Amino acid sequence: MRRLFPAPWLSLALWVLWLVLNLSVSPGNLLLGALLGFCAPLMMRKLRPLPIRIRRPGVVLRLFLLVGRDVLGSNLAVAWSVLNAKRRPPRSRFVKVPLDLRDANGLAALSMITTVVPGTVWSELALDRSILLLHVFDLDDEAQFIEHFKATYERPLMEIFE
Repeated sequence: MRRLFPAPWLSLALWVLWLVLNLSVSPGNLLLGALLGFCAPLMMRKLRPLPIRIRRPGVVLRLFLLVGRDVLGSNLAVAWSVLNAKRRPPRSRFVKVPLDLRDANGLAALSMITTVVPGTVWSELALDRSILLLHVFDLDDEAQFIEHFKATYERPLMEIFE
């Protein structure tokens, strides 16, 4: 069964999405949607990521709350910096963060977190995944930022994925 339907929920979602987008449940649309739901996951089977095994689900909630706190705080800090840019211009810098996290799913989650938090941009990841280059909008102390980044985001992701 897994060979025919490598991702049954994705197949169902594609079928329903096809019907919703066409605003019709005619026999032709039912058949085309089912065909799309059947063929698309088969053709893209090789692109699917590795299965995820979450080791500490309680840490996920804690990380979610920490990211939420940082998103709110960073929004306010960036807004304040923009409003006061004439008095004190922001000190933007590129920061090299040494990484201990090696799991591909964990790195993907880290990239999403970095994208969501205002004031930080994921710029580059070394080929050996050992160093992450971030652009920080306003930075006072590089060492303190690196320690905060590793403690707040990287370590919980390592607990979750590794």
